[in-house]
Amino acid sequence: MQVPTPCGPLSEVVITGLRDGRASSHVDAFADKVTDVADPLADADLQLALACCYELHYRGFDGVDDAVEWDPGTMALTRLLERAFEAAVLRAVPRPPAAADVVGDLGLLVEKDDAPSLSAHLLRRADVEQWREFLVQRSVYHLKEADPHTWQVPRITGRAKAALVEIQMDEYGGGRPDGMHSALFARAMRELGLDDSYGAYWPQALPETHAMVNLMTLFGLHRRHRGAALGHLAALEMTSTSPNRRYGNGLRRLGFGPAATAYFDEHVEADAVHEQIAAVDMCGSFAADEPHLVADVLWGAASCLALDAAAGAALLRRWDAQDEAGAA
Repeated sequence: MQVPTPCGPLSEVVITGLRDGRASSHVDAFADKVTDVADPLADADLQLALACCYELHYRGFDGVDDAVEWDPGTMALTRLLERAFEAAVLRAVPRPPAAADVVGDLGLLVEKDDAPSLSAHLLRRADVEQWREFLVQRSVYHLKEADPHTWQVPRITGRAKAALVEIQMDEYGGGRPDGMHSALFARAMRELGLDDSYGAYWPQALPETHAMVNLMTLFGLHRRHRGAALGHLAALEMTSTSPNRRYGNGLRRLGFGPAATAYFDEHVEADAVHEQIAAVDMCGSFAADEPHLVADVLWGAASCLALDAAAGAALLRRWDAQDEAGAA
């Protein structure tokens, strides 16, 4: 993956540090720049900078030494960005009180989610160009689907670990490379005439899109967030079946066949099963093992719903603005 082009002072510092290997020389001035960001969740510069730091823990960048992943200067920049990002998430989604029934409370969170329906728009109204833009945005995560949550496998035990592995095995195609969900998504991109190269569309990603993915990585990288990571995954699984049914039918409405819809159709079937595994076997068992982290589980789920909703709303706003401009 190529190092992306900076879009502001924060990403300029990070990307310059990656390229020249001297991130430590930029740390002092960087702290003030981070503090100046008014809304980290919607700031394209901060979100791209954090995404670049995080990508070192995934596949990295062409021409950037792998040793930069644990370079103290790079880690210092990452930590400054993380603190601002995490504080913004906590302002948007305050940590809930602990609950006696984590499974029931997860269900209540999902039931109360009333975000504008991106899937309904794609089912009934979206044209091919809007579908392409939707896939472009979602490619930031779906081309590495499941990887952020897999970091939790060595951090939990017992039934919760087994349940997580059961879910992840399906995400990775049960051992079949062509059945991996990331591969199915790449196939859908090709069917709609898009570049399925990993990271190809980072420059077009909205800040809310990067924030959605950065949240998963924040939870995934830090052991202290293991409860939040499991709650995040549970929320994804518990809200997946109906939207993916709409996505598949939306593509069929436009005349696309199984090669384009396979990713979405797979999630209709798989996530109907994963929903119970994630809520009951994974989060329920984890809550029994580590009851002091129940509030973290619920916060992770609520944060997932909030940032996913923000990403969907941002895309709908863009399309509404385009429609208004076209009608003028």
